[in-house]
Amino acid sequence: MQMDLRTVSIKPLRNTFDHVARRLGADKPASRYQEGTFDMQAAANFHYRPTWDPEHEIFDATRTAIKMADWYAFKDPRQFYYGTYTLARAKQQDTAEANFNFVETRGLAAMLNDEVKATSLKLLVPLRHVAWGGNLNNASMCAYGYGTAFTQPCIYHAMDHLGIAQYLTRVGLLLGSEEELDAAKDAWMTGDAWQGLRRYVEDSFVLKDPIELFVAQNVALDGLLYPLVYETIVDDVLSSEGGTAIALLTQFMTEWFGETRRWVDATLKTAAGESAENKALLEKWTTHWRDRAASALMPVAQIAVGGRADTVVAEQVEQFNTRLAKAGMTV
Repeated sequence: MQMDLRTVSIKPLRNTFDHVARRLGADKPASRYQEGTFDMQAAANFHYRPTWDPEHEIFDATRTAIKMADWYAFKDPRQFYYGTYTLARAKQQDTAEANFNFVETRGLAAMLNDEVKATSLKLLVPLRHVAWGGNLNNASMCAYGYGTAFTQPCIYHAMDHLGIAQYLTRVGLLLGSEEELDAAKDAWMTGDAWQGLRRYVEDSFVLKDPIELFVAQNVALDGLLYPLVYETIVDDVLSSEGGTAIALLTQFMTEWFGETRRWVDATLKTAAGESAENKALLEKWTTHWRDRAASALMPVAQIAVGGRADTVVAEQVEQFNTRLAKAGMTV
């Protein structure tokens, strides 16, 4: 018996969902990111206003002072939806696990000199409380923000902060013991070097405007903390003193900030470009929270660089201002 196998091309009745086609202006194939983002926000048929906030609908664009004609103008340059996000993080987790395994199996932690190890523990482990705050704040942005194009990346960002907190916990356990975690918590609660940063984090918890919270957490605090701690202090200062193992253990944080900064900058640029009013308000918020973050990070930087903290933080602020200028903002 002879069998002929032939390929039959079946033309689809439509290329994407109707609401996505309206966004694209034609019925043409859409990306998974577009189909998982456009017009996913619930916008009608709400039963009642929340009793804890009767001035707003349960999903309400007026929770923020920022005004957008279209809340789907925001675009994530990473094109993250759940599938691509989890795949990307899985690969990074594999790399992080390999780094931790490399440091452990080769005894690199034991080879660190006492000064570098003590500095690393004093600097890094209390930062897990900051990362926990970032988790809460981004979850709040997702809950009270409007439009899936804005809120979807925020919940991914929230889970990233939780992962960073867990990695910092593992660093503490690898370099020390459970006592180091207790000491870090005590430093966070009572240590003079940490009270400015602790107050910053706790003040951010009560911000009602989700876009201002985005500025306070993702723009100002993360925008200064990550390049200061992980790129400058860990990768440059501690590595030059024999702490290359610390750079391996915190590689995820460095790469994560470089990736997520693209989304943060794109969000700012879109919101500021919407109107002069948006731009002025964002610049006001950014300047306020940048100055507070720089002041709060000064004593933290002194843990590692001592008297050079003023210069190091000033350099980070200058780089931050240059970065924001590329996003169309003057701060």
